[in-house]
Amino acid sequence: MNNDEKVKNLLKEFDKFKEWTEKYSHIIDIGKALPAMNEEHKIDKYLISGCQSKVWLFAEYKDGIVKFSADSNTIITKGIISMLIETLSDHTPDFIINAKLDFIDKIGLKEHLSPTRSNGLISMIKQMKLYALVFKTKYES
Repeated sequence: MNNDEKVKNLLKEFDKFKEWTEKYSHIIDIGKALPAMNEEHKIDKYLISGCQSKVWLFAEYKDGIVKFSADSNTIITKGIISMLIETLSDHTPDFIINAKLDFIDKIGLKEHLSPTRSNGLISMIKQMKLYALVFKTKYES
């Protein structure tokens, strides 16, 4: 499934819900489905700064592709990082760096997050794009 299809499916999932509380519950369900992160990566080195919750994000680069794994100590944040992984993982650094992520606005996520969670979302995106930039600079230059 290509990324456009992944985003369309994600938007279609959220279109089923009319109330924000239902969307919030769906984000929680998405978080519960996030594959377990390797425990050796749940260290301070991989914590995302700027998040109210603890969010660990690990990235690896292989054969021109970046793959992310993550975990969080709160289920809503786990759902948010899971959606970002779904749309950004398994792509080239250039794709990740240039990704627009407009699905976040389309599902209404930004407007329904507290200011601290909204800042955390921005920090997650920045960290994912930073990993991609580092991999691009290190391996593709």
